[in-house]
Amino acid sequence: PTSFLRLKYIMEETTFSNIFVIFEEIEEARTVLKNIALINNKIRVVLVNVWGDTKIGQKQEEVTVIHTDRLIASHLYDQLPNVPLIAQNVGLGHGEIMEVHIPLGSAYAYRHIGSIKQHRWKIAAVYRREKQILPSVDTMIRPNDTLLIVGRPIVLNNVYKMINKRTGRFPEPFGKNIYLLLDFRYDQKEALLYLHQALYFLDKLEEKSLVVRILYPNNFQLIRQLKAFESDNVVIYICYIDKNVEKLVAHDIEEHDIGMVMNSIDVFKSEPLKGLIYDLKKLVFIFGDTLLYNIKNSIVLMKDDDKMESISSTAFDMTDTLGVELKLCDFDPEGIFENRKMIISHYETLAQIFNMELKMEQKIVNPMRELFLQDDILQITPFDKDLNTNRWKKLISHKIEDFVLTTKRHPKLLVPFSLFET
Repeated sequence: PTSFLRLKYIMEETTFSNIFVIFEEIEEARTVLKNIALINNKIRVVLVNVWGDTKIGQKQEEVTVIHTDRLIASHLYDQLPNVPLIAQNVGLGHGEIMEVHIPLGSAYAYRHIGSIKQHRWKIAAVYRREKQILPSVDTMIRPNDTLLIVGRPIVLNNVYKMINKRTGRFPEPFGKNIYLLLDFRYDQKEALLYLHQALYFLDKLEEKSLVVRILYPNNFQLIRQLKAFESDNVVIYICYIDKNVEKLVAHDIEEHDIGMVMNSIDVFKSEPLKGLIYDLKKLVFIFGDTLLYNIKNSIVLMKDDDKMESISSTAFDMTDTLGVELKLCDFDPEGIFENRKMIISHYETLAQIFNMELKMEQKIVNPMRELFLQDDILQITPFDKDLNTNRWKKLISHKIEDFVLTTKRHPKLLVPFSLFET
């Protein structure tokens, strides 16, 4: 095959688009490359380099060199655990397409894709049990799934870290930092108390920041007291304009990568604000009479729908962050508990994954009345787009979620939910 005449005869007889050069001896390979260039220096040549020589084929523009040692190392690397697989021969080949495995206890496990804010990246496909799923907003990500994600390489690297990080990640994947919204029309008396609770929660997190936005300021002495708490990871902004407040809040949330918004129930009941935060897919913490640092239990009030699965991972994550116990409460006036066996099994599985204790309580009682009797609890509940804030509609409603905002007795964590939303 190193014969110039023989190569010339073959190449003139047939028009080739590619030539692969594979030899055991490096001198034979050099001779063939030289002869091919003399016959046709425009044809694409792929050289398999098994000798570790860095110079062979480098001066010929049409020669693509495959280094076998690098190829083997790359494939071995791909088999290591907790390593993102990057598409090297698809697209630009710079890592803008990545395949990521979802481990047990991941921040993304048991979350609907519609509840994950995908900014500058997208989940293109989900692979489960050797089947491909083209995801929609209601597709739930499960442990041992594989995600095919696309976006900027630096963004995908950060997403990979979030997917595989187990501790200190809250409120991810909804965002990284905490946002305290103080409206002086409602919050003047409690502003310092709300800030202290936000700072307490910030201390529970790792490498997170607290952004405070003050709306409608009219108490400069209070502002000075609040500003005294600014630090490297605590920043306070003041808005002196009462127009376009929703745009300002939206800008803050996007600019500072906010994952959870903390506010009073009166501020949250503002209809534009509620819809804005839901559309941005952010967690909402609503302050209650029970202070955050006095909470002893997180409670999930069970219902007969898929929303219970949607909020489960966040419920465990929040409970673990606070260092309290999680209670799964099945309060039914008619005592019909059979319909919720699958939900209980789901939470028991997650409790094992998170290595946390789960308490189960079943009672034949009015759920809202029983909940009101509980002390020192945080209620964790789905954040529906149509969450009822109209007090007149509540009078004729039989839905538990319509009474979430009825009382200020307990603080609440609202988890955004988008199942079946188009």
